[in-house]
Amino acid sequence: MKSYTKLLSIGFTLLLFVGCKTLPATPTGLVTEKAMVVSAREEASSIGSEILKKGGNAFDAMVATEMALVVAYPFAGNLGGGGFMVYRKADGTTGALDYREKAPLSATKDMYLDSLGNVIPNMSTVGATAVGVPGTVAGMIAVHEKFGKLSLKEILSPVIALAQDGIVVTEKQAERFKAYRDEILAVNGGATTFPIDAEPGDILKYSVLAKTLQRISDKGRDGFYKGETAKILSAFIQQNGGFVTEKDLEKYQAKWRTPVAFAYKDLRIISMSPPSSGGITLNQIFRMMEPYKVSKYGHNSEKEIQLFTEAARRAYADRNYYLGDPDFVTIPKEVLLSDVYLKKRMESFSFKKATKSSAIQEGNVQMAESMETTHYSIVDNEGNAVSVTTTLNGAYGSKLYSDELGFFLNNEMDDFSAKAGVPNMFGLIGAEANSIAPEKRMLSSMTPTLVEKDGKLWMVVGTPGGSTIITAVAQTILNAYEFDMSMQKAVDAPRFHHQWLPDVVMFEPLGFSDKLKDDLKSKGYNINEDRTPIIGKVNAIRVLPNGHLEGGADRRGDDTAVGF
Repeated sequence: MKSYTKLLSIGFTLLLFVGCKTLPATPTGLVTEKAMVVSAREEASSIGSEILKKGGNAFDAMVATEMALVVAYPFAGNLGGGGFMVYRKADGTTGALDYREKAPLSATKDMYLDSLGNVIPNMSTVGATAVGVPGTVAGMIAVHEKFGKLSLKEILSPVIALAQDGIVVTEKQAERFKAYRDEILAVNGGATTFPIDAEPGDILKYSVLAKTLQRISDKGRDGFYKGETAKILSAFIQQNGGFVTEKDLEKYQAKWRTPVAFAYKDLRIISMSPPSSGGITLNQIFRMMEPYKVSKYGHNSEKEIQLFTEAARRAYADRNYYLGDPDFVTIPKEVLLSDVYLKKRMESFSFKKATKSSAIQEGNVQMAESMETTHYSIVDNEGNAVSVTTTLNGAYGSKLYSDELGFFLNNEMDDFSAKAGVPNMFGLIGAEANSIAPEKRMLSSMTPTLVEKDGKLWMVVGTPGGSTIITAVAQTILNAYEFDMSMQKAVDAPRFHHQWLPDVVMFEPLGFSDKLKDDLKSKGYNINEDRTPIIGKVNAIRVLPNGHLEGGADRRGDDTAVGF
């Protein structure tokens, strides 16, 4: 009888496991018990983690991590750029902050066009004419004022010390310095105090930047947007032909927004709302895929790649036409995200052959960034979580560096549509909704995202990658959910990308067989045969069933998870 009862018990347990989708994936990344920060540099993750240990919350750690990236990762960490944050508090309440850059007051719709109406080469991408009004400092102060526990001085003290004591140059960082050396020198008149010739192992100290950070520590928002810093910054931009004035800086405000939240099977995904295109485009991709048994196709299989590509093709067509700054344009969100609309969008999809992008226009609604962005994810020991993506847009932004202030300026004006139908530096085609106007925020692909499962926090995720951000975030979530990967494996897995136009599927090098690509070609897919760069550098955290945290720090960079 005992053995029979035992067999029944084993059988019932097996049935439970079979009834479940899969057993939780075994962690392969760093696992910590209470809190974690995952960012592009170990120094920034460590400073954020130390703030949490001192009794700060995820929002305090956000300010510390973001400011530490200014010092340790000038490639994308910034005072002269902007970003987005999506948060989830321990009680389940969610929200978002938009500290995206703005067009200056003097901006006009045709400011980057010549007398014949053609886009002037480089004007929106290089030098002072490309600079939008920076939002990063305003964003950090807004977060601290609303949610911070520690004083601003306590939070910024280790960051200022990092700038004074110096950071060690990594091999990848030295490679980036070398790759952009000539461009930076050209924009800055042949000379710069930025240590562009540094070699791996060198220690870089940023004493001028430390003074700029100290003014923010002492005076908060006014330490950047008014007074000495604002005067130096606006004069520097204008002397170099740019448009940002002291008045532009003084008027800038970060803005609290409502994130885009939607269900995918038994997940609830919370992502950034416009002027980020991330949340809406992510929503469309997932919802167009939802009727299909994705996990049955196999990870990065021919069918999964087809389904994802076709959903992305349709979502990006809508993104490029309908989305912009919601304070300036009406976005037909209800229609774009309706079941009827999304079902109709996929009616032309077949596993037998590719849909040509020329056949896919924006849907009938009655209406870029690059690898130089950076993302970090934080969960604190109270259960608060933040997902933050911040950027200068291009590598070192506009390449314009202020010797007096110690930081690079953005080239975010290129994220507007300089002219409808003309692609920006990342190949994204823009439309009237994203045209330039004074104080307008430019459309973005940044997609900081949180995921709930069974009503509880399950994942914090995001990435750099310009137009590839949305697809990299989506694939990371699918890797963990549909294909039961650990957080680290989900982040490390090879990625692919499609964005409607140009009509090519881009694959990362290694990880995709020639046979797979040939089979896709036989169905009419255009494969990018040129040099294939890495797609995204995802930094993510998964909450394990026992409440511990697994970090996924992307092996593609120097990204590091730190926690306790």
